[in-house]
Amino acid sequence: MTPLAPLSPEDQLLLTRVTGSLASRSHEALRCALLEARNGLPALAVEEALVQSYLFLGYPAALNGLALWREVQGEEGAPPATVEPPHPWDAWTRRGEEVCQAVYGEQYERLRQRVRGLHPDLERWMVTEGYGKVLGRPGLTLADREVAVVALLAVLDVPVQLRSHLRGALRAGVSPTQLEAVLQSVSAFQDDEVERRSDEVWQLVHPRRAT
Repeated sequence: MTPLAPLSPEDQLLLTRVTGSLASRSHEALRCALLEARNGLPALAVEEALVQSYLFLGYPAALNGLALWREVQGEEGAPPATVEPPHPWDAWTRRGEEVCQAVYGEQYERLRQRVRGLHPDLERWMVTEGYGKVLGRPGLTLADREVAVVALLAVLDVPVQLRSHLRGALRAGVSPTQLEAVLQSVSAFQDDEVERRSDEVWQLVHPRRAT
């Protein structure tokens, strides 16, 4: 499948409200975000953001999100043809190594070593399943996938992973201005403390210049 053209900054914000509301576990917030997305985004963009969310939120959240999306689509909603055929595991591994390195840059080898130290199987799954099978899929650009991930991690309140994917989004070509807009967009799904921590992480990644 040919990937979608890169989303506009405005469309990226629509997509991040979907993943941010999904991470908030608010059924009503997610319904509102999906209704908005139905009228403004290609269906494939919403599908891919919901599918990839299982890496971070688990299968129950992804399945429930897709079920609500089908409901919101009404008669127009139908499961798409598979985005890509099954790949051999080693092909996913090669793609995962490329995508993971694109996201982590000079920290790539350190990341793999650190996760390997936690559990070697988890390190292999991270590369092959996380980055090869899922985040390396066609359908969305890496930049659009990364902003969708940033949104849900900000709501989940996981600063270490948020920092990594903010940097990954920058490496994928997302502008600092757009990432600030993404974080502001999902603040509706955060309490004050979580919003403050997200802002602190962002300032570590991209310190504001003194005026």
